[in-house]
Amino acid sequence: MKRILLIRSSAIGDLVFASPFAAALRSRYPQAHIAWLVESGLEGLLEADPCIDAVIGWPKAEWKRLLRERDYAGLRRRVRGFAAELRAHRFDTAIDLQSLLKSGWLAWLSAAPRRIGLGSREASGLLMTEVVPAGGTPGRISSEYLHLAERLGLDTTDFLPRLTVGDETGRKAAALLAGYGLATGAYAVLAPFTTRPQKHWPEASWRALAARVRNELGLVPVILGGPADREAAHRIAIGARGAVALAGLTTLAEAAAIVAGAALLIGVDTGLTHMGSAFATPTVAIFGATRPYLDAGRAQTRVIWLGYGCSPCRRNPTCGGSFPCMSDIDPDRVLAEARAALARHAAHSHCPPEEKAA
Repeated sequence: MKRILLIRSSAIGDLVFASPFAAALRSRYPQAHIAWLVESGLEGLLEADPCIDAVIGWPKAEWKRLLRERDYAGLRRRVRGFAAELRAHRFDTAIDLQSLLKSGWLAWLSAAPRRIGLGSREASGLLMTEVVPAGGTPGRISSEYLHLAERLGLDTTDFLPRLTVGDETGRKAAALLAGYGLATGAYAVLAPFTTRPQKHWPEASWRALAARVRNELGLVPVILGGPADREAAHRIAIGARGAVALAGLTTLAEAAAIVAGAALLIGVDTGLTHMGSAFATPTVAIFGATRPYLDAGRAQTRVIWLGYGCSPCRRNPTCGGSFPCMSDIDPDRVLAEARAALARHAAHSHCPPEEKAA
């Protein structure tokens, strides 16, 4: 492999899970040109990774707009232009980490003569030259990508999520926090928001937790999310002295930098929460209707999952919208896990290097 295209175009959490793959490739092929294809708007999460030479934005949203407007000629031109851009890289290998028809088609569009799919679904295997059956250790973070890396003979030492914050991004995030009187290690990130209601923890529980994080742990709650989450973030911040609602006020890369500098992260099953493991930030991850992992590979990450018989239901809840798998988790439990995460992090920080490695 000399010129390699990795395809995992979305979503944020899955990009975090797949993030160690580039380092595994770089270790095995130190002189290779490695590019990663993502949907436009997500490039900032990967651009500072020293193991990645190029991040290619796929303008999916623009293509969908042209399709809605029935501008088929414009869409055809955009697709042809993007295909020419991909082929100009002269990739010899494309690795489809997403395993869907759209990602398989992107691999095929690159014209790479070797196209490797991971457990290819939706007939995407027909567009591959090789398909590695899906596998891995259930419940272990990044397990499926570790499985593929092992099958390809890559270096899987310390195969855990890893993200890098660029210098300029770090400065912007620090300046934003400084405007609220916050410095690295003085705050706790709360990540309450995600795309599906069955993954939400009740807002009242978040409000109670935010106040206790401030009063009992001495950390200022910083609430992250997207533009649509601004009002909810402000509601959660009420009652927690000095809490800062930054939902919708950061770029994705800046949010990652804020997670990297946090003393603690508490969140539901969402991309921001999974970043905690990537930065080895003490993290409490709250799962209910989904259960992507119980083993985060890091002592300072604590996972709460009640293990009800109906969970994980993923996209097919049977509880009529009450979601007891989430609502039955009380702030006392979350705060106790937060204390444990902080204690493990402190103990790990003072271990001798050889003990840390073990």
